[in-house]
Amino acid sequence: MRTAIVTGATAGIGRAIAQAFGALGWRVGIGARRSERLDDAVAAVALAGGSGFGHVLDVADPASVDAFVSAAEKALGPIDVLVNNAAAAKPGPLQEQSVEQIREALDSGLLGALLMTRRVLADWLPAHRAGDVVFVSSRAAALPWPRHVPYAAAKAGIEGAAASLRAELAGTGVRSLVVRVGDTVTEFTSAWSPEQLAEVGYWAERGMLAGGLLLPQQVAEAVVAAVTAPRSVQLETLVVNPVPVRRQTEPE
Repeated sequence: MRTAIVTGATAGIGRAIAQAFGALGWRVGIGARRSERLDDAVAAVALAGGSGFGHVLDVADPASVDAFVSAAEKALGPIDVLVNNAAAAKPGPLQEQSVEQIREALDSGLLGALLMTRRVLADWLPAHRAGDVVFVSSRAAALPWPRHVPYAAAKAGIEGAAASLRAELAGTGVRSLVVRVGDTVTEFTSAWSPEQLAEVGYWAERGMLAGGLLLPQQVAEAVVAAVTAPRSVQLETLVVNPVPVRRQTEPE
């Protein structure tokens, strides 16, 4: 039995990953800003077959990161797996985005992942403990969307961080890997305004969406496959995309 912590795990991909770990019988620490959803997410892990623990977490706040990890370790025992999943962003032309919008995307998607990883490595490396750090990335890191500059920057940043860590951690028993996710059905756009939601149509018109959609559970299966691979195997970047929908052609 292993112990994992997952950020942004009260909905969407993060929640699905937590439940998938629960189905393995694992202990799972769930961190998220929305405290009102924690109990339900913990119950879902237990229903899947694991044991869960929930704690409020702001990944961009070092004090909150330390409090979450310390509480999870106290409740569940030593941590074996960290999944950096938390992310938030709203689209729009860069010159029209506020400093707060830009900062939110970078803080949640990049700074937060670095602070979380820094915290667990501080425990693992002195103790010579093996572990897995997973960075949930996006297709936007490889095929950046216009009007989504801060989000693309954050995702490209964590992929660079994961690669650098992979070299830094060689021989330590700690694996650093990226799961790059294509278009997925989540609540990511739930806080977008009607004008921001119109960006989806903008991207679709320019062929920037695959046409198909992943389910969060399918992404979770990829994460499970990555962290349960034999310790002699290093998966570096696991790309998970939906099968494109075949477009109808006009009859000749």
